[in-house]
Amino acid sequence: MAKLTKKQKEAASKIEKSKLYSLKDASALLKDVASAKFDESVDIAVRLGVDPRKANQMVRGVVALPHGTGKDVRVLALVTPDKEAEAKAAGADYVGLDDYLQKIKDGWTDVDVIITMPAVMGKLGPLGRILGPRGLMPNPKTGTVTMDVAKAVQEVKAGKIDFKVDKTGIVHAGIGRISFNADMIVDNAHEIIQTLIKMKPTAAKGTYIKSIHLSSTMSPAIALDPKAV
Repeated sequence: MAKLTKKQKEAASKIEKSKLYSLKDASALLKDVASAKFDESVDIAVRLGVDPRKANQMVRGVVALPHGTGKDVRVLALVTPDKEAEAKAAGADYVGLDDYLQKIKDGWTDVDVIITMPAVMGKLGPLGRILGPRGLMPNPKTGTVTMDVAKAVQEVKAGKIDFKVDKTGIVHAGIGRISFNADMIVDNAHEIIQTLIKMKPTAAKGTYIKSIHLSSTMSPAIALDPKAV
């Protein structure tokens, strides 16, 4: 096991391992223990009482974070020529079709989100082995396959993120930066937690929100009280 640095030990000493914090207190504490020289990402991990292997218990969706992610999201719009100007005006970083499809075939995936149109999805199918593992394959359920390309680009740029429960029943998401004030972190965390609660599958039995942890890139995780979020 790797040894903790002096700063990591100091941060860990400020967090009571057996305590469940309120979202407000956890957000303030997270800012207090952060010590990296760069703007750390703030992440949330929510363990759900679901069995992701069963289709009727899969939890996947999108959420618009009130304060965005603090990250400059690189968007590729794979669209037909008649939609290119619309996508560019909305703020897409890369716009085109065949040239970018070839670049992806050649291994280029230097983007965060790909937005496309229903008519183009057929061309993306063969690229599933490249895009799928990287979480880049567009999906109608996340709003990345749409005729309203401009709206989709604007929403992603403004802080709309998609999430999906993993095979262990946990939803991981980046919800901001440590440079955000504590209230902004609270607002963004609250938004995704409430979205998850609304999406509870009817087939899920027992406790739905089992645990919630908040952390930054270099800090220990802080356990939240699910009843105080």
